[in-house]
Amino acid sequence: MEIMETTESICPDCLKEGDVKKIAAEIIEEDGKIWLKKDCKEHGTFKAIIFSNPADYRKWKKYEKEGKGMDNAELKNLSLYDKHKSQSVLTNLTVTNRCNLRCSYCFMNAGASGYVYEPSLEEIGDLMDQARNIEPVGSKSVQITGGEPTVREDLFKIIDMADEKGFVHIQLNTNGLKMAESEKFTEKLAESPVNTVYLSFDGVSEDTNPWIEQNKKAIENMRKAGIHSVVLVPVLSQDNLDEAGDIVRFAQENLDVVSGVNFQPLAFTGRITEVDDDYRKNHRVDYSEMMEELNKQLDGEISRDDWYPVPFVYPVSKLVESVKDKDQVEFTANPMCGGATYAFIKDGKLLPITRFVDVEGLMKYVERLSKKRGKLKKTRIMSSLMKNLPDFIDSEKVPEELSIKNVLSNALVSGNYYSIGKFHKKSLYIGSMWFQDAWNLNINRLSSCVIQYSTPEGMVPFCTYNGLGVGEEIRKKNSIPLEKWEEREGKSLKDGLWHGKLS
Repeated sequence: MEIMETTESICPDCLKEGDVKKIAAEIIEEDGKIWLKKDCKEHGTFKAIIFSNPADYRKWKKYEKEGKGMDNAELKNLSLYDKHKSQSVLTNLTVTNRCNLRCSYCFMNAGASGYVYEPSLEEIGDLMDQARNIEPVGSKSVQITGGEPTVREDLFKIIDMADEKGFVHIQLNTNGLKMAESEKFTEKLAESPVNTVYLSFDGVSEDTNPWIEQNKKAIENMRKAGIHSVVLVPVLSQDNLDEAGDIVRFAQENLDVVSGVNFQPLAFTGRITEVDDDYRKNHRVDYSEMMEELNKQLDGEISRDDWYPVPFVYPVSKLVESVKDKDQVEFTANPMCGGATYAFIKDGKLLPITRFVDVEGLMKYVERLSKKRGKLKKTRIMSSLMKNLPDFIDSEKVPEELSIKNVLSNALVSGNYYSIGKFHKKSLYIGSMWFQDAWNLNINRLSSCVIQYSTPEGMVPFCTYNGLGVGEEIRKKNSIPLEKWEEREGKSLKDGLWHGKLS
C-alpha cells in the first residue's frame, strides 16, 4: 500500500444517524487501484474506489491548482474546512422540487418528500444576486434546475431575470418532456437567453432510458426550433455502462442539435440509509472504467490519453486575466472533480483535438505567455499567439474546413472552451463529472468545488448540497407542506404528472 495524499472525510454510518462526523482519510494505491480509505472509531473502516487505473490518477493529479476563493460569500460547509479555495464557475439554482415524473428512486420530488420547495421570483432574484456579487469574481454561469424547472409557469421570467442579472451563460437542466410535448414551448425556449439545454439521457434503449422516445421527440422539436446547444447528461452506473459508447454515437448522429455529452458517474445521495456495501460495489463506475469502456466501445476513437482534468485549462484563465487586466473565473476544481476532451469529426469518425494539437505543450506555452508584462502587453500576446500557435498543430491531421489556428486563438482569448464548438459544425464536447457522496468524500476536493448552489442559507458546494443532504434540509426549511400547496394552488400535485401523450 502506498499513501498518495492525506485528507479528511466523514463517516457514512454516522451521517445515516444524523451526525456529520469528520474523520481522517487517505488516498492510497492498493491492489493496483486508487482508493479513499478512512476509519471511524465507532463504525470501522471504509474504502471507496477513486481510480481503477493509478496512471489516470497520477496524470490528473499533477494539474491540481489552488484558486483565489470567494472572499465575501456566506458559505455553508458544515465546518468541514476553514477556507474555500475556488470560485463559483457555475451556480446551480433550484427553482422547484416539483416534477412531471414520479420516479421511485428520486429523493427530491415533492410527491416523495411531502413538501413543495418553490421560491418566489423575488427570492430567486435575491439568490441570483448572491451569486453575482461574489468577490473577487461574481458567478457568470447559472444552471436553472429542480425538480423539473419546466413545470413552473413563470420559467421564462426566471430565465429573463438571469440574463438581466448579468449571467453570460444560462443552462436549463431538464428531462425534456415539455419540449417533446410542445413545439410552442420549444420555440419560445429557442428565443430565450438560454445558452445550453442540459438533457437527462441515461441510454439509447428503453431498458436504460424509459423516455428514449420522448428524448428523441424533444431533440426533433429543438431541431425545428433552431436550438443547437444540447448537452446529453447520462448518470452512469453498471446498469448502463455498456451503452456509454452508443450515447456518444447518438450525440454524433445529432451534431446539429447536440453539442456535448457530460457523463455523471453514479453518486449515492438522498436515501443513503437504503444503500448497502454490495449495492455500492455493484453499481459504482469510476473514471478509469468509464474511459476504458468508451475506448473499447468507440473502437479507440476516444482513448484515456485524450482526457484531461478540469484544471488543465487553468493557464487559459490567467491568459485572459492578463489580456483583459481583470480578474477572471478560474477553473481550479480539484482534478478528481472531472475531465473532458473535445472531438471533431473526420471521415465519419471522432477525432479528439489531442490527436492533432499538442495540448500539453500548448498549455505550457499559454502559461508562459500569461506572465508577459509591460507596454503593449495585449498586442504582444496576440502577436505571439498567432505566430507560435502553428508550432503546436499537426496540420496534416486537422479536419477539413477547420481553421484550428483561429479556433484556438479565439478560445484562448475568450477563456470559454464551449467557444471551440462555435467555429465548427462537426465538433463534440465529451466530459464527465463524478460528484461525491458520504463514502468517497474527500474534503480537500470539496474545498475546491467550483459548482455552488445559491440557497437561502448561502452558497453551498455541490457535493455538500447533494452528497451530504444539506440541500434537502434547506429545501424543507424553506418550503410548505404538500397539502397546503395544493390548497393554495387549487390543484393536486398529480395534475402536473406526465401521462405519456405527445402532440
